[in-house]
Amino acid sequence: MGSFFAFMFLSAIGYAITGVKIVNQGNIALVERLGRYERTLGPGLNWTAPGFDQIVWEDTTREQFFAITRYKAITNDNVSLDVDLKVRWKIENLRDTYYEVDDVVTAIESSIRTNLGSELSKRDLEEILETRVELMQLILKSLQSKTVNWGVKVIEIDITDIIPPEDVLDSMEKERAAEIQKRADLLEADATAQYMSRIAEAIETRPYGREILHFFATQRYVDASFKMGESENSKVVFLDPKALSENLTQIMGSQLAPPELEMTHTHKTIVTPPPNTAPPTSVPVEQSNSDANDPITEMPDVDKAAG
Repeated sequence: MGSFFAFMFLSAIGYAITGVKIVNQGNIALVERLGRYERTLGPGLNWTAPGFDQIVWEDTTREQFFAITRYKAITNDNVSLDVDLKVRWKIENLRDTYYEVDDVVTAIESSIRTNLGSELSKRDLEEILETRVELMQLILKSLQSKTVNWGVKVIEIDITDIIPPEDVLDSMEKERAAEIQKRADLLEADATAQYMSRIAEAIETRPYGREILHFFATQRYVDASFKMGESENSKVVFLDPKALSENLTQIMGSQLAPPELEMTHTHKTIVTPPPNTAPPTSVPVEQSNSDANDPITEMPDVDKAAG
């Protein structure tokens, strides 16, 4: 009789020890009793009824990641894209995750592909590249509303790369280079306008300003001509000071135009006296400024000239 009780006691101890289950920190376990959901085990030491209870699934409550690579989509302007994504998610209710969906990762990935393809087809390529963050937030919000019944939470969707075709990339690079060049030209034009404005102000406010500008313009003209002469394709360079002076006159006004030389010619006038009048003995000759020191010549008599 004593041996029977000893046997029963040892059997009970063995049965109890067999039902002890340890769940690691950060994990949870799902228990079924006779094929139906019983409870969820948390981290630490747990006991289940051997022969009646069974742990059907144990998983982590930590955040998990998976990637979607080379997802192909068509934009609104018919550009084919390859999109790479990273998804961060976690289990919040293991019971719903186990009983509501067969493969939670596949279900999340399928929902992301559906939402992403739908949103990309509504937008042009340029809009997609400019509003990538807004696009990710829109897809995330739509996905969270769908996965709430699956016992999981999608924390973040990150579009890591958007790859257009090679010809589209080349066109985008050329367009970007042209835009950068355009901005550089505008900045250079603004700087030149400010520079010329300061020069004009200096000319108006300082004495001899126009003469100084004339000097620097001439100097730049000569320097540019010398640089042309240094070129391998340039053989002979002709300087045209007259053309330079005329151009500067047109730009800066007539104040820089060289004064015209006043040429005064010598005129000799013969005066015929009226009848019965004594002829004049001499007539002074008009003189120019340049002939001021020449002796005054006398006109011959009219009678002698007639003879």
